[in-house]
Formats: sequence, C-alpha cells, structure tokens
Amino acid sequence: MTVLITGATGLVGERLVPRLAEAGFACRVLLRPGKDCPAGATGVTGDILDPSSLAKAVTKISAVVHLAAVFRTQDTDLIWKSNLDGTRNLIAAVKAHAPDARFIMSSTSHVYNKDNPHPGREDDPVDPQHAYPASKVAAERELRESGLNWSILRFPFVYGDGDGHLESLPDHVGAWHPAQRMSTIHHRDIAQAVTLALRGAFDRRVVNIADEAPSSIYELAGIVGSPMKSSAEPLANPWYLHVDTSLARSLGFRPGIRTVYQAWQEDIS
Repeated sequence: MTVLITGATGLVGERLVPRLAEAGFACRVLLRPGKDCPAGATGVTGDILDPSSLAKAVTKISAVVHLAAVFRTQDTDLIWKSNLDGTRNLIAAVKAHAPDARFIMSSTSHVYNKDNPHPGREDDPVDPQHAYPASKVAAERELRESGLNWSILRFPFVYGDGDGHLESLPDHVGAWHPAQRMSTIHHRDIAQAVTLALRGAFDRRVVNIADEAPSSIYELAGIVGSPMKSSAEPLANPWYLHVDTSLARSLGFRPGIRTVYQAWQEDIS
C-alpha cells in the first residue's frame, strides 16, 4: 500500500512518517527542492501550489495523507493559498491519476465556534473567524464534494516526542483565562488515527481525534514550568477548544497516551 504524505517534514509529518513506515506502509513523501527525505520513505519533488508537479507524486498511490498547511503567520493570503488552493490542486491530481485512492486530510478543532454550547461535535455548524480555521473549513468542503473516498481528521493541540510544542504554549496563550481547557493529542495517537483512516475506519466521515482529558491552560503551563496567574473570574466560553470524541471511540480509536500528565510522567512529552 503506497501512501503519499504531504507536509512530511512538518511538526506532525516528521513524526508520523517513521511510524507509518514501521507499520508496513510504503511511504512516498512530497518534498520541495532542497528538503531532506525522512528515513523509511521515498521522496518525490513537488509542491501542492504547483499542479504540474503533482502527477508523478500521486501516480499509483493507494492513499494520500494531506498534512501540509500554513497557520502560524500573519500572511492571510498565504494561509488561504496554501490551505485551500493547495488542497484543490492535490484533489484534482488525485482525481485525474489515482481516483480510487483514499484521501485523508488533517484539519483542526479550531473550526468550532468559540461560543459552542457543548464540546465541539462533528455535525456542529462552524463559522470560524480567523484565516487558518476558515481556510480549513473551506478545504474540508472541497474534499467532501470531490467524489473521492475521503476522511477528515480534526486534531486539537498536538504535542509529544520532544517537539517543543507544549513548552512553547505559554508564548501563545497571551491573556487567556487560566481555566480555559483544551483537548490535546500525542503524536503516537495521531499515527494510530491515521492508520485507522488508511484502513478505512473513517471513510467519508469528519472525525474529532483527541485524548481522554482536556487540560486547563493553567495546568499545562505548570507542567512546562511556566506558571500562570490564577483567577476565579467567570470563564466566558467554557467549551472553546474542547472536542467531543464519541464518534472516534465508536469507530475504534483508543488513545494510548490518555492524558498530558501520562506523557509527562513517562517522559514522552
């Protein structure tokens, strides 16, 4: 089973590709010129923003895992171009050259409305106001309407394997309420979810993927040694960034790293 992975040198891809290779998948990774090919994979030069470079990448694949995305920048044009136009280009290439391939796309739990009345569910209406989640919603729509065999995995805050993401959290939360809780997912369980998707467990579904216990910003900051000022003020949007994972559980997903505290105790955060 040959799987094309985009974004293979990013935060998620760098840790996912070796795990997929170890699980027996033949990994083909789309690389921009000058990028090193991850161990256990075969590289093909191309760019999702260059449609002419994608035919070779998708030929004779069984599936594509689309991780490539732009989010941590103020350049909203680049965000939309990469996340929506790039996805459109990849969809078109798969339809033309590998129409029977599964198309698995990573998305984000940031798509759920800030004032949601419960943890975000896959069938909730979404209307994100920021460029990154809004572009992801638009890309999800393109994939769902493509006619391909698709699945969309909405990931929350990703951490683990020494990626430094958890340690950098205090730099990004600004004036957030310390009681704000958010769902999390370890890289090991991203690999589990993607493997399930590759085997068809999530076909034609949008699925939230997260561990078992959303943690407060206050707790997470404390874990990484950057304590926040405490507060007993009311929390305006208690379900923001907290997702419902009932569907994933019903389809066979069971997180091996159940909480951030487990990862911390096992020294794999």
